[in-house]
Amino acid sequence: MTARRLNIGLASGLIFAVLLSLTIGKVWVPLSGWLGNDPRWLIIAELRGPRTLLAVVIGAGLGVSGAAMQGFLRNPLADPGLFGVSAGAALGAVLSLYFGFAATALLLPAFALVGAALSMTLLALLAGQSGNQLLFALAGMILSSVAGSLTALAISLAPTPFAVTEIVTWLMGALTDRSWNDVQIALPLTVLGCSVLAMTARSLDALTLGEAAARSMGVDVVRLQWMIVVGVGLCVGAGVASAGVIGFVGLMVPHMVRRVVGGRPSATLLSSALGGALLLLLADTMVRAIPTVSELRLGITMSMLGGPFFLWLLMSLRRSLP
Repeated sequence: MTARRLNIGLASGLIFAVLLSLTIGKVWVPLSGWLGNDPRWLIIAELRGPRTLLAVVIGAGLGVSGAAMQGFLRNPLADPGLFGVSAGAALGAVLSLYFGFAATALLLPAFALVGAALSMTLLALLAGQSGNQLLFALAGMILSSVAGSLTALAISLAPTPFAVTEIVTWLMGALTDRSWNDVQIALPLTVLGCSVLAMTARSLDALTLGEAAARSMGVDVVRLQWMIVVGVGLCVGAGVASAGVIGFVGLMVPHMVRRVVGGRPSATLLSSALGGALLLLLADTMVRAIPTVSELRLGITMSMLGGPFFLWLLMSLRRSLP
């Protein structure tokens, strides 16, 4: 199957998933109820519409971020969370909840975006100007560890049990009760981040031949590193600011896509964006449709899917080693 056929299949599946997402829920809304004179139209317009679009936007951003990161580091186990941007954005949002600023509209997303921006800046400073992928990955791991520790500290020192509950619930990640305001935050930032990552396609292809060969072909590795940092930071930061921490999308989707289109990074970017949007939308539709007392958190669902997948991937790579 060619990349073009895969993209057409994923786009068709995404359209079907959007229709399914708008229909399924605690209250089923058939196509006949989508008209403006039907009172159930408000469910589509104010609840499921923004939630569906947000799942598509965040999933696409996480998918293309994972593909770009795996192409840059030349490691199929790489995940956007490795950069520390996700942990930094989560820390910013947790601080807004800790100090009670989240009660004001848009302050929680603003804190999350500031945390992501600071993580991006620190990552670039720690990695330096060498463009070395190993140093880059280690810097990201350090940032993730430090931000995770500070987040745990904020939880342990939270002033009230209510604040602890709010922080832990938000960290689980979900698209529940999201509005068009959240879409207005995530959509432009994710589009900008995806655009930056799309411009790295040719350089990532050259990098598969080795860093020395890429440099001889005119690739500025340091510039490429900055573009990856900015692109992933925008996509992941926007996702965390809008929905909390949702993992494993950037790990699973590029790996599945790569098995079809091959190992060329440029061929995986668009397919990973479509696949990420489809996966996250289907997962969100599933958690909404399951007849539970309280809705299962989307972040937990993705972890339940991603954990076994990561283990299977790790075992597959181990068997392929000499």
